[in-house]
Amino acid sequence: MGTIEITKPRPRTTVITMNRPERLNSMAFEVMVPLHEAFAEVAEDHDTGVVILTGTGRGFCSGADTEGGEPPPNIEGLTLTRIATRAMKILADLVPAMRHMPQPVICAVNGAAIGGGMCLTLGGDVRIAGESAYFRAAGINNGLTATELGLSFLLPRAVGTSRAFEIMLSGRDVSAKEAAEIGLVSRTVPDDQLLDTALDLADQINGWSTQGVQLTKRMMWSGLETSSLDAAIELESHTQLYVRLTTQNFEEATRARKEGRKPVFVD
Repeated sequence: MGTIEITKPRPRTTVITMNRPERLNSMAFEVMVPLHEAFAEVAEDHDTGVVILTGTGRGFCSGADTEGGEPPPNIEGLTLTRIATRAMKILADLVPAMRHMPQPVICAVNGAAIGGGMCLTLGGDVRIAGESAYFRAAGINNGLTATELGLSFLLPRAVGTSRAFEIMLSGRDVSAKEAAEIGLVSRTVPDDQLLDTALDLADQINGWSTQGVQLTKRMMWSGLETSSLDAAIELESHTQLYVRLTTQNFEEATRARKEGRKPVFVD
């Protein structure tokens, strides 16, 4: 088995699993480089409508690997400072890679999501936690900053500024129960139901128009960076009109309701 596994347990849903449980799926390059490759591969799979990211064992991802391991790739002839920049870019590009995948990404968070692992969950579009999950912005615990991999942008938008400051400055653990209460995850479920819950949600999403789902994801991410309500509405209006005028989806939804059946969207 490799450090990253790609499976398709249900139609149109691909599960990407970080598979180095003995290190709690830490962010070693032998895991993160294949993870980049997995994101790129699945993003190009037109038969995948939803992606689930999870980890094996007791942890989703424990952040920086403190035991050492393989160096980052393609560093021959580089100075130490350029190697450091190359290494940081590999990790920093993970969240944007998740954002730019056309499919929604559900993070099924099992166990520890620490440091960069917590940041990785915020790169997902939906987070569901098992009861054993916990989150820690661990850079501060290691004498560094808690701000990494987009956390200073994403966490306040998920839980509000006051909670984000407190979580990032204290370095404390946020339990799965608290994570659900403050909106860091959409819900918490028993550990043995975590993957099935994520798969069921993926089935529900896959029941809608692929075009509608993918453009909704794009608009949601754009909305996080849009500077005004007027700008957001303008973007939404053009997107809604585009799908309305270039597909027969609305007509199919109307027919399906009248006939008492599920719609079949072909975009």
